[in-house]
Amino acid sequence: DLQICQHRAPTCCTKKMEESYQAAVRRERTQSIQALNFELKYMIVGHITAFQEAFESLLRFAENRTSSLFETAYRPMAKEAAEPVKELFTDISLYILGAETTVESAVLRFFDSLFPLVYSRLINPGITDLSEDYTECLRLTRQDINPFGHYSKNMVTELSKSLWASRMLSQALSLGIEVINTTEHAALTKECSRALVKMQYCPHCQGLTLIRPCVGYCLNVMRGCLASVSELDAQWREYISTLEYLTNEMAASHDLEIALSGMWNSINEAILHAQLNGPQLSATVDKVCGQPRQQEGNLSSASIVPVKEVTEAKTLVMAHSSLNSKRREFINYMKRSRTFYASIAERLCDGDLVMRDSSTCWNGEDVV
Repeated sequence: DLQICQHRAPTCCTKKMEESYQAAVRRERTQSIQALNFELKYMIVGHITAFQEAFESLLRFAENRTSSLFETAYRPMAKEAAEPVKELFTDISLYILGAETTVESAVLRFFDSLFPLVYSRLINPGITDLSEDYTECLRLTRQDINPFGHYSKNMVTELSKSLWASRMLSQALSLGIEVINTTEHAALTKECSRALVKMQYCPHCQGLTLIRPCVGYCLNVMRGCLASVSELDAQWREYISTLEYLTNEMAASHDLEIALSGMWNSINEAILHAQLNGPQLSATVDKVCGQPRQQEGNLSSASIVPVKEVTEAKTLVMAHSSLNSKRREFINYMKRSRTFYASIAERLCDGDLVMRDSSTCWNGEDVV
């Protein structure tokens, strides 16, 4: 009653043993593909973690610089500016991780929150009545009167260019893991599991437990079993090219490190621009939002303090070189895995599974 290991000679197998063999080859095939995938997956997961750590390190660095700008140059509003600064960098971090948000909305939301503070603490420091309605009016007016000049738009442009590649790379790495996981759990067809049993276990039914399959036979069986996985070859090669393109984009002119480390300077220039145009802004705001209550006495607006660049270059250089070396190491490894799916059958037939020398081997029907 054997279905797979039918042979002229007497046999020590039963139908139940054949079923056990089918379960065994399914398990073994999954394990051997997992073993092949392990190194590749380990590298991708390791680099996802390494990239995220490098991004977080750069974001913290940029956030600290921006916070210290307010604490040193714009002390009257430093405490209230802390929350908008924190929100801005949280939004950027979420954007890199693939959240449904844009760099433009994050930056403009920050400048919307910043304008009421700049207006009431620096341009008109005598304002005492900063009601919710008045604050909201200032936020909305920011979009019409553009108090920060071209600096807010420039910041959007610079960050969008540099963060786009980081976001795409982050998503692409996650996609790579998804693809690898899917191939690990690809179901074996009934024909495939029968062919594997015939190749690996039918000799056992003749008492030939030490005989292994012939190389050519193994390759034919594996290629048939893994045809659907091998079809990924063209897309996998394209995927590696995309990763290469994205890592080059990150390292090229739209440098993430330069864009993030220059944020504090863009914000400083934007605030200086608003202060220099204070009288015109006040005239427009008074028409739109009305005149708020002022303290008694004639308070002059806060003096404009241009900020010299704080040299924290060492931290930035370390983060920069760390991210660059990770990019190079990662893309060199991934380029070596270009043929991963094309050569999967060959790799599974390598090693202990088959006879490599001139010894006798099993061809599916007999020992040759």
